[in-house]
Amino acid sequence: MPTLAPAISGVTGRVLVVDDNASAREAMTEILRCAGHEVRSAASAVEALRRLERERYDVVLTDLQMPGMDGLDFIRALCRRGEDTQVAMVTAHASVASAVEAMRCGALDYIEKPFNVDQLEQLVVRALRQTGRGPRVLAASSAAPMIGSSPAMQMLRQRIAQVAPTEETVLILGESGTGKELVAKAIHAASRRAAKTLVGVNCPALSPHLMESELFGHVRGAFTTAETPRVGRFELADGGTLFLDEVTEIDLPLQAKLLRVLQERVYERVGESHPRAVNVRVLAATNRDLREDVAARRFREDLYFRLAVVPLQTPPLRDRREDIPELMHHFLQRAAQRLQQTPRELSPSALEVLCEYAWPGNVRELENIATRASVLGQAIISADELRPWLTSDNTTVSSQIPPGANLSSMERQLIEATLEKFDGHRGKTAAALGIGVRTLANKLRGYGYGPREKPGRKSA
Repeated sequence: MPTLAPAISGVTGRVLVVDDNASAREAMTEILRCAGHEVRSAASAVEALRRLERERYDVVLTDLQMPGMDGLDFIRALCRRGEDTQVAMVTAHASVASAVEAMRCGALDYIEKPFNVDQLEQLVVRALRQTGRGPRVLAASSAAPMIGSSPAMQMLRQRIAQVAPTEETVLILGESGTGKELVAKAIHAASRRAAKTLVGVNCPALSPHLMESELFGHVRGAFTTAETPRVGRFELADGGTLFLDEVTEIDLPLQAKLLRVLQERVYERVGESHPRAVNVRVLAATNRDLREDVAARRFREDLYFRLAVVPLQTPPLRDRREDIPELMHHFLQRAAQRLQQTPRELSPSALEVLCEYAWPGNVRELENIATRASVLGQAIISADELRPWLTSDNTTVSSQIPPGANLSSMERQLIEATLEKFDGHRGKTAAALGIGVRTLANKLRGYGYGPREKPGRKSA
């Protein structure tokens, strides 16, 4: 059976095929196995849910029309359970309405039966390449709490409460790791659109060509690989909120089209010439100074003024150090739940070290340290345990971490140490680290590990 060779796609993973038609199920399973994926199958949505309680999968492919629980109800069930997996539909009964509904429930995409081998393989590869940072439906109702009672956080909460009930565009500004996505979720949850969808797009994750299709959709035949129509993120978020993360990464020609949507509330699918109306509130975020980008002509001035109707600044952790004890307690408790262990505690000297640190990676770095301490630390975490993991100029750099070590190398050391703790078991490792299995697999692939290789420690 002809298929894309694994060496060409370069991406493999664990796939669950759900289809009540035995021949279709077996055909998809065989195609994907030949492409190098680890594949399991289920004859019903109920059987698939039972499998997902015991096993983790990177991608779930589901039929639409099945007896009992159909594909849409299955996707809704996965969304309610918060399953960390990409979901796609493969169906002979596709329609724009069913596709939009499935994507609003968290599905990545769909293809129609009969499909060719390349279409199926490309769908799975596209799903595997998507991470928690890619275009996705954000679960605003399950957003992590905004921890902290410092004056800076009290002011931020006040600003969110003021802006959320309005329909104004909001530009969320702040350094990486300060919680800009949390702010977007909080705004949506407190808005009149809270019952509708919050859709997030991580702009740097997509090429300019893919970005236009992701935002506005495309019609069949719009470009070489456009074999089926695609629903865009504006259409998916209609009636709700669209969050554009790192909006400065959108290239200039597409900025003009984005400006048109913000001003006129209409857009066109790629390959289409008639406008479509849309009712979407836009939230945007960036860690850069947009005024500098405007001065350097990397960002349109008119789009900047349209986005920055209401700017909100997320404070860096060094400006809210009084929140560190509360944040660290929260992260240690959450890590303990994942690891099924008694929560670690901080010694007074350890807390002092944390409060003196500059936190270049902000709250995200603090959570990383809490997870590492939960995996590797003693019951009472000492200052000496923490110091080797803190690498700014105002802390001691241990000989275990070379001078100049960055967050990426620290993250790699944490991942490899956790893999060792769980004897290479990726599901347990991902759960302990609080990330998805596919996110872990992508990171390991970047470190040079094979899809089913049981890694030991490699030099960073």
